[in-house]
Amino acid sequence: MKLGCIGDDFTGSSDLANVLAKEGMRVTQFTGVPEGPAPGDIDAGVVALKSRTIPAQEAVRQSLAALDWLQAQGCRQIFFKYCSTFDSTSDGNIGPVIDALMERMGTDTAIVCPAFPATGRSVFQGHLFVNDRLLSDSGMEDHPLTPMTDPDIRRVLSAQTRHGVGHVPAPTVFDGPEAIASAIAAERAAGRPVIVLDAIRDADLRAIGRAARDLPLVTGGSGVALGLPANLLAPGKARGAQDDWTGLPGPAAVLAGSASRMTRAQIARWRESNPAREITADEVMSGAVTPETAAGLALESADTMLLYSSATPETVKAAQDRYGREVVAGRLETFFAETARHLVAGGVTRLVTAGGETSGAVVEGLGLAALRIGPEIAPGVPALAAEGRDLRLALKSGNFGDEDFFAKALATLAGDRT
Repeated sequence: MKLGCIGDDFTGSSDLANVLAKEGMRVTQFTGVPEGPAPGDIDAGVVALKSRTIPAQEAVRQSLAALDWLQAQGCRQIFFKYCSTFDSTSDGNIGPVIDALMERMGTDTAIVCPAFPATGRSVFQGHLFVNDRLLSDSGMEDHPLTPMTDPDIRRVLSAQTRHGVGHVPAPTVFDGPEAIASAIAAERAAGRPVIVLDAIRDADLRAIGRAARDLPLVTGGSGVALGLPANLLAPGKARGAQDDWTGLPGPAAVLAGSASRMTRAQIARWRESNPAREITADEVMSGAVTPETAAGLALESADTMLLYSSATPETVKAAQDRYGREVVAGRLETFFAETARHLVAGGVTRLVTAGGETSGAVVEGLGLAALRIGPEIAPGVPALAAEGRDLRLALKSGNFGDEDFFAKALATLAGDRT
């Protein structure tokens, strides 16, 4: 294994695996830290953790366990992948995990680049944007668990890391790999070893990747991984597209637990002509609806049903005020995980999930140890095959995909690649 990757949630990990596979790497996504050695025929291993919103100390522990396993597989470079929407809460764990990885690896540099232009994420002047809006004006300021109220990545990291935070601005990035590498070295020498890099185009990400050829640790969103495979694969060794993918027709269901603007738009589009059932926080907390009854509705439906808990920010906050933020989130995740188990036991072979925490809970609840990467459904969202199971999945981050994503995902999982 050449590249070892640590992802802080499951949707982001499949997003990263998708990028690496498209760039010619043989990739397997693992659910948590594997107990044994990795298969010998892969170039990159992605260890998917569910650490994005857990306490920093536990996120550090899990990330270091993943690092130890990846290094034992012979990885030449480590990539720490976090959400391209970041986290500006005071107890955010991105900075602490970066610090811990640097210390364990004995490296004095970590570059930070959450840009992913294909999904509208860019970094300019150290600020994170979604399309033409600062992240703090994109809807992410209302995220129920990781609100992004400060778009200045430098300022956010300065509150999370014990290291100085540096910056390589866009004009330097535009000058190419040598200029970027020199700027990184200068920031490190100036006592700012955690270095935010601007990037607004795929060409910028590829240049950053080339500049990071000799860096043991790279961190960021999936986009910056565009430039890493070329450093690690011998000429002529890049693998082609996922030609061995096979879809799996059969019963399907959609589970949505994201409150993002795009997921709510996708739900609205689906409901125009397909069955759907809203699952409210009050119903889950009171037991008025159970995973068994929700799954039963979907299994009995003549057409694919969407089960969703995706309210407005005001409704979400009201539920959090009544029951507690962590309590509501935990109960909803458990609800969807158990629902997924009932669906699969009832014969579902295609499952689409929306929301990072929901997707992570579902994958863990189903006990899926490894996922094989299939064709891309939308930028950042591949089709997935559960190793050893007759099950195809799509794990979607909240804001990814267009309004017709659910229908497109179900078609791709069935084998329609048109």
